[in-house]
Amino acid sequence: MARLCLDPCCSKVSNLKARGLTFTVEVGDSANLVVREDTWIADESAARRAYLTVATQKRLHQDSFRFRVIRAYRKSCTICRLRHDELLDAAHILRDKNPRGEPWVCNGLSLCKLHHAAFDANILGVRPDLVVEVREDVLEEEDGPMLKHGLKECHEQRLIVLPRQEELKPRKDFLEERYELFRSAR
Repeated sequence: MARLCLDPCCSKVSNLKARGLTFTVEVGDSANLVVREDTWIADESAARRAYLTVATQKRLHQDSFRFRVIRAYRKSCTICRLRHDELLDAAHILRDKNPRGEPWVCNGLSLCKLHHAAFDANILGVRPDLVVEVREDVLEEEDGPMLKHGLKECHEQRLIVLPRQEELKPRKDFLEERYELFRSAR
């Protein structure tokens, strides 16, 4: 049985990180796992529930930020106008870790789960003139209806819903900085 050292100081782990490789660790009885075509598959007959208690770090402002952003956008995704609150997120324009990434409504966009994930992954970006751009390689892909209607049709479209109060609208300088990140990710 091969063993993998998970010590972040280990040269083997550093080498994996340097090459951009990742791995998944599954906790359980290795006797219940089999390899088929380079994929680990669990023997379902031996599957059992198991739990692990972990400590997490929560941003204390996140709930308030979400409430204020989604309310400012009238409980709608700014890109597709989806109005199901449970499917909406408050996305930071400048990420929380950015020194200017304050939890202000003008640093947020109300996005559905799909558009939030695509925004965070730099699959789509928002220009300072409030027009959505989808990455060129994604526009060239052929896939199912979600790619076609959920992402591709947003390309070159203006944001649909914006806050009514001027001071709550996305700040142009924040959008410029984030758009540059999007462009550099291409």
